[in-house]
Amino acid sequence: MRDTPCRDSCPGARQRRGLEVLLLQRTWQAAFLPGYFVFPGGAVDPQDPDVRAFASGRDDAAISQTLSLDEGGADYMIAALRECFEEAGLLLAVDGQGHLPPADHPVLSEGRESLRREETSFRALCERYGLGLPLDRLAYLGHWVTPRGAPRRFDTRFFVALAPSDQQASHDGSETIDHLWRTPARVLSDHRQGRLSLGYPTLRTLRLLADFSTAEALLRYAHANPPTHHPSRPWPARKGGAAWQVEPDAPAYAEVRRLDPQRQGTASAEIEPGRAVELAPGVSRVTAPNPGAMTGPGTNSYLLGDGDDHLVIDPGPEQPAHLQRLLELAGGRISRVLVTHTHIDHSPGAAWLKARTGARLVGLPPPLGASQDAGFVPDDRPRHGERLATPAGMLKVLHTPGHASNHLCYLLEPARLLFAGDQVMQGSTVVINPPDGDMAAYVAALHALGDEPFDTIAPGHGFLIGEGHAAIDFLVTHRLAREHKVLRALARHGPASLEALTRHAYDDVPEGKLGVAARSALAHLLKLEGEGRVKQQAGQWVFRED
Repeated sequence: MRDTPCRDSCPGARQRRGLEVLLLQRTWQAAFLPGYFVFPGGAVDPQDPDVRAFASGRDDAAISQTLSLDEGGADYMIAALRECFEEAGLLLAVDGQGHLPPADHPVLSEGRESLRREETSFRALCERYGLGLPLDRLAYLGHWVTPRGAPRRFDTRFFVALAPSDQQASHDGSETIDHLWRTPARVLSDHRQGRLSLGYPTLRTLRLLADFSTAEALLRYAHANPPTHHPSRPWPARKGGAAWQVEPDAPAYAEVRRLDPQRQGTASAEIEPGRAVELAPGVSRVTAPNPGAMTGPGTNSYLLGDGDDHLVIDPGPEQPAHLQRLLELAGGRISRVLVTHTHIDHSPGAAWLKARTGARLVGLPPPLGASQDAGFVPDDRPRHGERLATPAGMLKVLHTPGHASNHLCYLLEPARLLFAGDQVMQGSTVVINPPDGDMAAYVAALHALGDEPFDTIAPGHGFLIGEGHAAIDFLVTHRLAREHKVLRALARHGPASLEALTRHAYDDVPEGKLGVAARSALAHLLKLEGEGRVKQQAGQWVFRED
């Protein structure tokens, strides 16, 4: 028997050169994630409950309990088997003798086509060919709810099972146009190299699968450790001096949960300039009073200290009241000022603090540009991967160019907290503005951050961001989806000017923001030009033909 899994989104895995997974490529005509590689999957069909009569191994009550549902859990597994059959041609079903359908069984050819054309139902196929569905061969692997802000939102459950050894996977040629078997590590590597496009739930699942060398070990784990599901509920907090309930989709939700795990209602659901918020032992946030369209509620300054010594990450603009507040909280003892990058809303306060404390300035020199703090002169230029000892623990330096060529993130390793500057924004995407902004470098830096061990992101603007790696995966998916939209606009309207392409590729952006969108569109085009996919010709953008 071949060692392979399928899914509702059902990661197929087989045992040859170790664990391998089956992925299908979505058609380029798909409205959502065109050309992306995904696990077979889809929605529960209204007729799936009718198929329970052909299920065996576990009943609906037991499966529903595992899935934290009142009832209907079996329908998710039935949907996983049906979708895997329709999309990938693999049918995990058994006849009266407990045998799986062999490769030449008519259900895999005529039966599949009839089902895909909606000429018959899954129940009718099971009845006609005398097949049962062994639901105990599927293991519940994961539950994914799309984060707030995604273009489409899903509530998806992932299952894993061994693929039938005598069946061949095949894409359907309409919804999916290719398929492949690869190890999770190879797929993740291909994604990082730009050879495969993957969405964030697929990435998240692949990272879990990559921890297992065999399908047997994965199935053992999945059967013994089904994911727990705790329905999100409003969290008590304070806002405007009164009690407040923070909804799960609200920007403050991850932060108030982290700061008030006992639900005492003590955390604040608003950002107030000048107020110190303790985020972790020895770590406080103070927000500068510079709110705006590009800065949100203001620039976040982070103070790391133990009473005897302190350092500041991103002092913000040169606003004396804000900087004096940092000095006050540190008792005047600031030995270092770190900057993530030298945009004028992040670093100008560094020189002010140095003049009053003698603190050493840490960061990379500013590139040319009107938006840069040309007066920032670092005393120390940290290297990528270098670790800095701080009163709050070891801080790892990560060079993350893209938004700015000199952009750095800082990872506080004991707290698994990433100070992300403008690499990750809360509630919006980062502006990539050439020539210093570089989309290719930005996407590569996001991929690299995905390998770092952090749970929470402390951004340059806004509240803490929970599920940090999911946020990174979403950004990569969003950028690559927009890149495809730029390419599609060029295919339909090219040769075309940057302005014309922007209007087509950013047709979801308000008129007043098309100027900023054009800078991001240019960044995408320059990335594609560097990859040899497009070129500039007589002031127009065109596809390369050589």
